[in-house]
Amino acid sequence: MINSSTSSASSKARGKTSTKEAYEQIGKKLHEKKLLMATLKDEITVLKNQNPIDKDAIKKKGKEIDDLNTEISQITKEWNRANPDKLHIDPEEFNELLTRRFFVVPSFEIYGGVAGLYDYGPPACAIKANLLDLWRKHFVIEENMLEVDCSSLTVEPVFIASGHVQRFADWMVKDVLTNECFRADKLVGEFIDTQLEKNPNLSQETAEEYHLVKKKIDDYDGKGLDELIKKYGIKSPTTGNELSEAYPFNLMFSTPIGPTGKVKGYLRPETAQGIFVNFKRLLEYNGKQMPFASAQIGQAFRNEISPRSGLLRVREFTLAEIEHFLNPERDVHPKLEQVKHIRVPFFSRENQTQGLSPIEMTIEEALEKKWLTSFTHAYYIARVKMFMDQCGVLPGAIRFRQHLANEMAHYARDCWDCELLTSYGWIEVVGIANRSCYDLERHSEHSKNELVAYETFDKPIIEEYIAVEPVKQKIGKILKKDQEPVIEYLTSLPDEKKLELQRELDQTGKITIRVPELDRDVELTSDLISFPKRENKIQGTHYNPAVIEPSFGIGRIIYCLLEHSYWVRPKQEHTDEDKLQRCVLSLPPVIAPYKVVVLPKLQNSEYEPVVAKLQKLLSRNGISYRVDTANQNIGKRYARADDIGIPFAVTVDDGSVSDDTVTIRERDSCEQVIVPMNEVVSVLTNLIDSNKTWEEIKQQYPEQKQTASDKVGKKQVK
Repeated sequence: MINSSTSSASSKARGKTSTKEAYEQIGKKLHEKKLLMATLKDEITVLKNQNPIDKDAIKKKGKEIDDLNTEISQITKEWNRANPDKLHIDPEEFNELLTRRFFVVPSFEIYGGVAGLYDYGPPACAIKANLLDLWRKHFVIEENMLEVDCSSLTVEPVFIASGHVQRFADWMVKDVLTNECFRADKLVGEFIDTQLEKNPNLSQETAEEYHLVKKKIDDYDGKGLDELIKKYGIKSPTTGNELSEAYPFNLMFSTPIGPTGKVKGYLRPETAQGIFVNFKRLLEYNGKQMPFASAQIGQAFRNEISPRSGLLRVREFTLAEIEHFLNPERDVHPKLEQVKHIRVPFFSRENQTQGLSPIEMTIEEALEKKWLTSFTHAYYIARVKMFMDQCGVLPGAIRFRQHLANEMAHYARDCWDCELLTSYGWIEVVGIANRSCYDLERHSEHSKNELVAYETFDKPIIEEYIAVEPVKQKIGKILKKDQEPVIEYLTSLPDEKKLELQRELDQTGKITIRVPELDRDVELTSDLISFPKRENKIQGTHYNPAVIEPSFGIGRIIYCLLEHSYWVRPKQEHTDEDKLQRCVLSLPPVIAPYKVVVLPKLQNSEYEPVVAKLQKLLSRNGISYRVDTANQNIGKRYARADDIGIPFAVTVDDGSVSDDTVTIRERDSCEQVIVPMNEVVSVLTNLIDSNKTWEEIKQQYPEQKQTASDKVGKKQVK
């Protein structure tokens, strides 16, 4: 866990992270209480066996056991909450918010839904659009990338060349009675997590074995997973039935293309291949200049075996991917100097295997320590960190984890994942891979099209070589149809051998060579052939470009941002019947679904022209907004804005009618200021674009004291 503090007004209330030390201390306390429980149970057994039986003593001891059970239950909850590898929010309350406010719901819900398929509602669609807009500005525009939009439906030869047909598979097991399917490695991992979480008094040997197995879970093949399932007695998590042996299951959706069904295709599991197969056209469009980057946003599909964890593991999802093409012998980036100071929490391969924590260092330090060996790779890691900071991730809940050797994709030379801490643990949201030259080499080989780039040298290189120069008219008459295989054989010889043959010609006037294709000796005289020294001026060379690929899982980023921004204001009790709590999404304005909510304080016809004027002003200036004129008190309407993350509320009241002013409310602090109508747009624009802070606005305009603010964002607790 990387400890860091946030500066926002809501930081103390947002999703909490914990330290490993606190987690271990609570675990020790829990273990001690369980030992005490065992002692009390032994004591009550002794009392029950006494003659005569002391009922009062038994009753007293039973009360101690009941009290201790309650205490153990509370400590267990505290221990689970203190897990440093999870973000601590109330999952039930959080998921209820996502459903109630129509952020996301199961697809085809009225027909029962299908696991791994979800629909985004209005607020999530708006967040997604804002996130992708920020992504385009941060990467595509900033780096002058070439954006494409390629087909999701892809013919089979593409994925044969890429290796997906052969290797894009997981090990699957089935419930032997119901045929329900499970991913074998995840089943073992979840079993281990459950054992470690629910049994803090496991022996050290068993705990170490569990940790080792989980660390190496990607190393196990089907047979190895079968042995683990049998050893640990793992059953179907839904029925408790026995499980089948593990077998490979390809994760791509296959489909015939066309009415005959003869053309086999797949729904793409990544967008990258569309860019690779268009490399020649992209290079031509870029004036044949290298390096360059291409970007693509689009849908991808993976037929997950047993998708769970909500938006974190789905069968259809949006990817935003970048393919940066470069000369592998010229791995430099002109803008690296601008980001070398960026601090990144690195979780290296060595730190993982040695049980150490991530280490925060600058990009420059990571290159010096050889944790990063590619300058372009390092540049994109820095840019990804900057992007995630803009999105509003919790500072202590982000890390960049290097893939272990057993985790590496078949195409990758090195890979670092940007991971965010969630209530499910650490989740990969961006993969930043060094794909080396794998992809273009494979597609060149399979398509018979040379997907290469050309480098022109600053100065031509003069290369000496030994030529094969036959006197064609003479040698053709003598060798006839054997001329071609003889010349091809001589041309294939190394220069040293050609020089040796020339010396023999000079000395004897003839040479005798054995031509493998003809399977016989051929004699050539000096008037038929010679091997002179020649010079070749080389202007440049062709090469296979390498690729650095940052790949962003947009749905995962959205879910993590929602968890990171979610918090609940402290409960307040006004009356016995009015016990309220207030939930908030502290999304940054750049990501928030709407920047502003417009609220008339009361149902009053005099406010309507002011509301209409505000709508016109906001629309003309490109500020997204919602208007809430529901016949409810202002506090409840503030609540609706808070729990979908709207950062600012503009309230229309009597002052708006009398002196042409409105109040602007900041979501996290509930503070309000009075602003003249003709300055509303400039104030909001400065806040949204982060040109001014809320504290600066408070100093500029008078604060509005309003009792309704005390009831902001509250919702009834059942």
